[in-house]
Amino acid sequence: MSRLPTGSLRARLAAGATDAGFAAGWHAVRMLPEPAARGAFDRAGRWAAGRDGKGTRQLRANLRVVTGGALSEAELADLTARGLRSYARYWQEAFRLPTLSSERIVAGTEVVGLEHLQKGRDSGRGLVMVLPHSGNWDAAGVWFIDYLGGPFMTVAERLKPESLYRRFLDYRESLGFRVVPLTGGPRPSTEVLRDWLGESGVTCLLVDRNLGTGGVPVDFFGRTATMPGGGAVLAAQTGAALIPTVCQFTERGWRLIFSPEIPVDGPGRLKDRVSEAMQSVADAFADGIAQRPEDWHMLGRIWPDVPADAPIRPPTGPRRP
Repeated sequence: MSRLPTGSLRARLAAGATDAGFAAGWHAVRMLPEPAARGAFDRAGRWAAGRDGKGTRQLRANLRVVTGGALSEAELADLTARGLRSYARYWQEAFRLPTLSSERIVAGTEVVGLEHLQKGRDSGRGLVMVLPHSGNWDAAGVWFIDYLGGPFMTVAERLKPESLYRRFLDYRESLGFRVVPLTGGPRPSTEVLRDWLGESGVTCLLVDRNLGTGGVPVDFFGRTATMPGGGAVLAAQTGAALIPTVCQFTERGWRLIFSPEIPVDGPGRLKDRVSEAMQSVADAFADGIAQRPEDWHMLGRIWPDVPADAPIRPPTGPRRP
């Protein structure tokens, strides 16, 4: 009887443990009183900052760019710690969100630039909402469904193991989202989205991801990054309104910032129009992120020339006798 390679077995065990961890989190955190859950996750964020792992060090490097290098290392460390606590808050809310009423989320959400969203809706066209990984985009989705009076469509990457992907799919569908897999579905996701937008539907896409040569180059906080241009392409192909949206946290709730529609129609090559549109998207993201950089949960590499910081080592000094 042949044996599985050790690496394969280790990967399967790790994937199973990850899924089990999320399952336990979704169950256990809902059982906790809200103040206890908030406190526990806030402490976890502080612990992560002190541990100074690779994600923390990449976040610190990213925030140095966002703040233009204007902060001292101590100030930057404090901002990074706040960023990890904000990220921990996202997960605490994600585990509890299905138990919160939409009325509470709507009442606790501040909205800036609603007129831009309403203008797009009044035009009778579809909407392509593009967002960065900031604040709580799931809570924003609950507000959005209430505003629309119906669902919007989004895309999900196929996580491994499949059980974890299904768990996140069930979670977001329980909030009222319609989710199509990025890959592996019965039809290509772009075709499904085009049909949806062609019937004046709404889609929400997270697009602050580094796609390397597969993305659209943009100037983002003064450095070159690449972002997926699929949202702009869909808007151009369907006539939908392309609207950048930035989510933030408030003391006890949430904030949504809608920017004016970014045009993608007109003369010229589609490639050039998409490139111009994505630069405008990046500019809108930068404006929103700069207001509350701690709410931008970018623990991965977004700029090719900005690697993770080196680990912070405790200061050395003369030994005590």
